[in-house]
Amino acid sequence: MIQANDFKRFWHDAGGDVLGAVERVGESGWYILGREVSKFEDSLAKTWGLRHAVGVGNGLDAIEICLRVLGCKPGDRVLTTPISAFATTLAIIRLGAVPVFVDCDDAGLVRLDLVERVLRENPDIHYFVPVHLYGFCLDLDQLERLREEFELNIVEDCAQSILAAWGGRPTGSAGQMAATSFYPTKNLGAMGDGGAILTNDPRLASEAAFYRDYGQTAKYEHTRLGCNSRLDELHAAILSDAMLPRLAAWTERRRALAGLYSEAIDHPLIRVPRPSAQQSPCHHLFPVFVAEVRKAGFLQYLREQGIATGEHYPKCIFEQEALSRVPFGVVGNCDNALKLCRSEVSLPLHPYLSDEEAAEVIRVCNAWCGK
Repeated sequence: MIQANDFKRFWHDAGGDVLGAVERVGESGWYILGREVSKFEDSLAKTWGLRHAVGVGNGLDAIEICLRVLGCKPGDRVLTTPISAFATTLAIIRLGAVPVFVDCDDAGLVRLDLVERVLRENPDIHYFVPVHLYGFCLDLDQLERLREEFELNIVEDCAQSILAAWGGRPTGSAGQMAATSFYPTKNLGAMGDGGAILTNDPRLASEAAFYRDYGQTAKYEHTRLGCNSRLDELHAAILSDAMLPRLAAWTERRRALAGLYSEAIDHPLIRVPRPSAQQSPCHHLFPVFVAEVRKAGFLQYLREQGIATGEHYPKCIFEQEALSRVPFGVVGNCDNALKLCRSEVSLPLHPYLSDEEAAEVIRVCNAWCGK
């Protein structure tokens, strides 16, 4: 089976570095918010191209803490996308705010032109959580213009977009704050949960650091109501030693594989999204789209041919049963987002995928009879 992700190959490559990090943390006798976290935060910010990083427990907490630091409160409406991991919306709901879903373009990115229209019609909306989906990159120049023109508070969900860029500019640089996840399947993944907040604003970084640690500004001095969401020393050390030094090479490999797929998958019933010239995706996923009536057959065909796949994401977030118990809004009908969710299939894409395996994925896709 050609795997969608292959953690065994990762371990054969990087297991020694992981074990070395574990031994160092064990010998240090310090397991929470110590040198390892500080070192990793500095390295992550430098790698990302932003000034500050704050390690937290997971990507969900990262988004929620950002919104809280920016002043989002119960009842505030927050524009966001209907296609993402549920955590993007759950972060909004957990602080009592109201998600408002805006339709997506054909690559799955929230439509900024519709966001602008909503902001003009609703001057009381001051928060926006866009997602750089699949490793593609939103137009950061347009995003920054919206922030400035409408005094908009933007938290970029960058869980899928580390090292992605727009015109050479990194994701996370258009909003006041950005959030990312180190879930194991991410391009920079930990061996468990983890996340980080990124910003160019030292005050916001400081507030986020206080908030993640019970709201403490000093030991037993609690100046705000915070939470417990701390990236631990062990994950920070593993990320520093085993993951971050390989990230650039892993990203280039993903881009090379995505290039092979884009050039060679040629089937009238399979649509491959094409990034714009200004985009430099990091290709967290490689989504293709087939008609809803053919999707189940395509998935079954790929499984029978020994190719593992994923679905990101088979339902719009506003279709999830959990949202029936909370207020939310939908701009229009989000028809394109609904269509994308019904038709998306993720092909295998990870840095340990061989050229021969990629060629087999291409061959199988092109040989599909379309039933």
